[in-house]
Amino acid sequence: MEGLFFNIDYGYVEGVVRGYRNALLTGNQYVNLTQCDTLQDLKLQLSATDYGSFLASHSGPLSTSIIQEKLSKKLYAQFQYLKSQSSGKLTKFMDFITYGYMIDNVILMITGTLHERDCADILPKCHPLGWFETLPTLSIATDIDALYNSVLIDTPLAPFFKDCLSVEDLDDLNIEIIRNKLYKNYLEAFVQFVESEFDGPDQEIMTRLLAFEADKRVINIALNSLNNADLQPQDKIALFPNYGKLYPVYHKELSEAEEVEQIKYVVENVGEYQEFIQRLAKQRWVP
Repeated sequence: MEGLFFNIDYGYVEGVVRGYRNALLTGNQYVNLTQCDTLQDLKLQLSATDYGSFLASHSGPLSTSIIQEKLSKKLYAQFQYLKSQSSGKLTKFMDFITYGYMIDNVILMITGTLHERDCADILPKCHPLGWFETLPTLSIATDIDALYNSVLIDTPLAPFFKDCLSVEDLDDLNIEIIRNKLYKNYLEAFVQFVESEFDGPDQEIMTRLLAFEADKRVINIALNSLNNADLQPQDKIALFPNYGKLYPVYHKELSEAEEVEQIKYVVENVGEYQEFIQRLAKQRWVP
């Protein structure tokens, strides 16, 4: 029955998305970009693609930061247009997509404040998809309670802070713990939303993507915490999302891993990741 009414709710939005997809660079265009010697050459190559317009208004010297900024603005404009045409659960779905960028922006602001960097220098580095009104005021927070009660309590991130309020001090290690706890809560909430609101191919595809994202975070935590005496195995497990193909069987082994090869061995137990690991091994396993 859902298919009968699909075009009423999502037909136009899907048409726009298909248009965006057709505008993606082809393999041959990527090959041409790899042969560019300067950023001006890059701009010239892009001028013949659907990305030609995003640098057209820039007449000064090019830099990688300018290109990244312009691309982010283009992505933001396209995303906001899609969201303006959405309704119901699709709007909520697009909101969930932005929460990950919000988390990254919050951590960036806290880290900058911790290292006494000027707020005006940090804000331009924040991703536009993760912007919210109270983001600039994060610099006033000196501990996690102040951060939550004065700034984040009225934002969509508030529910994800439920396990972070026990962190007493804002230092480099605890900020990473906060980041990973936020992502854990965010991914688990995203999965719950998808499983309750969608079915059929929508649910199947999104749960696969979210499972991969959850596993990626588990592997990153395991790699980045190697030889870190401050994080015990139980601490790592508390940061692992309770989802993915590595959950729950391989979480304990990954939390206890002390070498990269141990992590590689565990991940290879998942059939879908085995081929990827083997290809990576040929290039060289680099954490």
